[in-house]
Amino acid sequence: MNVPDIIIAVDGYSATGKSTFAKLVAKEFAFLYLDSGAMYRGVTLYAMEKGFIGAEGSIDEDALLAAMPGLELHFEHSEEGTQLFTGPRNIEKEIRTMEVSGHVSPISAIPYVRAWVDERLHSFSEGGKVIMDGRDIGTTVFPNAELKIFMTAKPEVRAQRRYDELVAKGQVADLAEVARNLAERDYIDSHRETSPLRRAEDAYVMDNSDMTLHEETVWLRGLLQGKFGILE
Repeated sequence: MNVPDIIIAVDGYSATGKSTFAKLVAKEFAFLYLDSGAMYRGVTLYAMEKGFIGAEGSIDEDALLAAMPGLELHFEHSEEGTQLFTGPRNIEKEIRTMEVSGHVSPISAIPYVRAWVDERLHSFSEGGKVIMDGRDIGTTVFPNAELKIFMTAKPEVRAQRRYDELVAKGQVADLAEVARNLAERDYIDSHRETSPLRRAEDAYVMDNSDMTLHEETVWLRGLLQGKFGILE
């Protein structure tokens, strides 16, 4: 399928499978995949390790902002997929823990952090076919993206997916805690002042509560063919 050089912006709620979908699309249609959520998780891990997040979840924003110039995050691509690094250190597994998940929304709500991440995402995506997922890609990071998709699913489906994902990685998880964390993140992301989570007016909605990954790619293939007049 000959897809033109476009940017696909994928937004949506936590645990809707945005990253899984975007990675699959990247592999299927030869796109460069960028995970904006991983960047925010990387900043969160950095803040945790530096002691900028207190026991009660309070954030020392001044200390974080002063230290941000010393943080270097970048993606590396291999057979295992896209991995996030800080310098030579692979932090992909570390940023996927429940502890990081519990702090990532407040960290990502800080305007300076969002501007810092946005600047790097733009530099990573210059030229070619790019697919990027997050919570404000189609509304803020790439408002002129040629194709925007907003993913959603039933809360109970999303909680089960995240729980299964954590268990598969060998982490101890509680389904009720996972559901609470997702609901909390949804609220924070949707109500923050800077770049809140919302559907772009020109985004196509995918409710994948009852869809398989194969059905998701079939859905996208039809969308690409119709929107860009692609003939196989």
